[in-house]
Amino acid sequence: MIEFYTWFTPNGRKVAIMLEETGLDYTVHPINIGKGEQHAPEFLKVSPNNRIPAIVDTDNNLSIFESGAILLYLAEKTGKFALTDPIGKWKMMEWLMWQMGGPGPMLGQVHHFTHYNKGKSDYAEERYLNEGKRLYNVLNTQLEGKDYIVGDYTIVDMAMWPWAARHNWQTIDLNDYPNVKRWYMTMLDRPAVQRAWNVPENDQPLPIPE
Repeated sequence: MIEFYTWFTPNGRKVAIMLEETGLDYTVHPINIGKGEQHAPEFLKVSPNNRIPAIVDTDNNLSIFESGAILLYLAEKTGKFALTDPIGKWKMMEWLMWQMGGPGPMLGQVHHFTHYNKGKSDYAEERYLNEGKRLYNVLNTQLEGKDYIVGDYTIVDMAMWPWAARHNWQTIDLNDYPNVKRWYMTMLDRPAVQRAWNVPENDQPLPIPE
């Protein structure tokens, strides 16, 4: 059993997709970050960085925080959704680290300045939006001739898709990135992705590009 501590954010939804795709038994523990529940002492025992998501694997009483580490752990535990050949493994790792170091933090800043705090800093809006567009271009190029980011469907796609699902908050038009849009819709068609969007239960509609 996986005890899953999460909220309906892109990082939380990464792990929700993996759990739904693998069919692992899990229990959801909603951590309402709007109410500061991530600072509770009980949660800090699981996630010392007081950020979601985090898991506890009750099979071995192991707790793990950081979404990338959780995805890698679950892929190894289940033997699913990871490339294992010597070249493929490192290509997968390369693009997972790209997501963790690029789109994750940078698109998060786009949300902060273009969606939540629009008009407070023209400089910040321009800086982060331009970087966001650059990252979408990188992804668009990588997806040329591929169904998924590293060819096969892996944890890399699960890590990236929830951030691309915030294209509307980012004021990004996916029509400007046709390979990304095609991949986005392919992901959206997966039942596990649709189920994961509502973990934990929320009223946010699935973003469907025009």
